[in-house]
Amino acid sequence: TEVTEKLEEVVRIWTKQIRQVLIESEQIRREADDVGPSAELEHWKRRMSAFNSLLDEIKSSRVKKIISILQAAGSKTLNQWKEVDASITVAANEAKDNVRYLYTLDKFFGPLANASPVTMMEHIPSLVNTICMIYCTSPYYNTSEHMTSLFLKITNQMINTCKMYLYKG
Repeated sequence: TEVTEKLEEVVRIWTKQIRQVLIESEQIRREADDVGPSAELEHWKRRMSAFNSLLDEIKSSRVKKIISILQAAGSKTLNQWKEVDASITVAANEAKDNVRYLYTLDKFFGPLANASPVTMMEHIPSLVNTICMIYCTSPYYNTSEHMTSLFLKITNQMINTCKMYLYKG
């Protein structure tokens, strides 16, 4: 029972740390007012990397052995562990899915950033159609918060591109 108690304490610490990571990942991002849409993709790539690393750690043989020992001992701490394990899996799946969908927009980021306003406008209908497809098919990214953030960043990029065009002219 002494070993079980120590392992339970380890799992409680892990659970607390993972909950903290989940809480921090849900906090509102502080970004510059003029940040473009590529920042959205980079944000989700960082999240995907962080959650995948966490998942790899959770699935490691060391962690699995500890969980197996606690299961055999009938430990009550496993309920909380299963809860955070599931939450991390959902968060990792969300990040992976969002990266996959945002990559479909990546081909538009160059023209938004580097083209003249006239050339940039030629890409807008395809861009909006792709965003519509993301909204209609993504199980995670189709929220008003995500769409608002994305459109804000796209608008920021368009404004910055127009400013640069005017300064050059």
